[in-house]
Amino acid sequence: MKKMLLLAVVTVLGFTNVNAQKIHFGVKGGLNFANISGDNTKGIDAVTSFNFGVLSEIPISDKFSFQPELMYSGQGYSFNDNTVALSYLNVPLMGKYYLTKGFSVEAGPQIGFLLAAKNEKVNVKDSFNTVDFGVNFGLGYKLENGLNFGVRYNLGLTDINNVDNSSVKNKNSVFQVSVGYFFF
Repeated sequence: MKKMLLLAVVTVLGFTNVNAQKIHFGVKGGLNFANISGDNTKGIDAVTSFNFGVLSEIPISDKFSFQPELMYSGQGYSFNDNTVALSYLNVPLMGKYYLTKGFSVEAGPQIGFLLAAKNEKVNVKDSFNTVDFGVNFGLGYKLENGLNFGVRYNLGLTDINNVDNSSVKNKNSVFQVSVGYFFF
């Protein structure tokens, strides 16, 4: 896991053989509206949390960019007034296509590393898998001054449960709204 985390950091901050004058680095943060999908989810409610992190945008052409990110993401779900809070370090690897000046559509894979899992202040991390894979879809708008806005949906692809002899399969489902700033 340490090797994967190191690879994620290098991916976000790296790419030194690309023209460094064009690479933009930034920060962003926002709100998560998270839930789970899959088996036995009737009566499960969404939770609201936050996300924040660092990102870079690497132009490939006038219309296409690669945007790796390193993000903290609060996720989870609620049932019977009982909240399960999941904390992830997510690494989205986004492709961005600019439809017009400043306005982009984005999509890409994401790997998440579970940092903590709590159920009413009780550690339940052992009940969840430590790695989560998903795919993101979103829209973004970047102003010329570096301020940017985004909406994104993360569709979990892998089972988050780590419970022996259980046939219950659940996946993360997260809608995100964010505001960021690219330093030029």
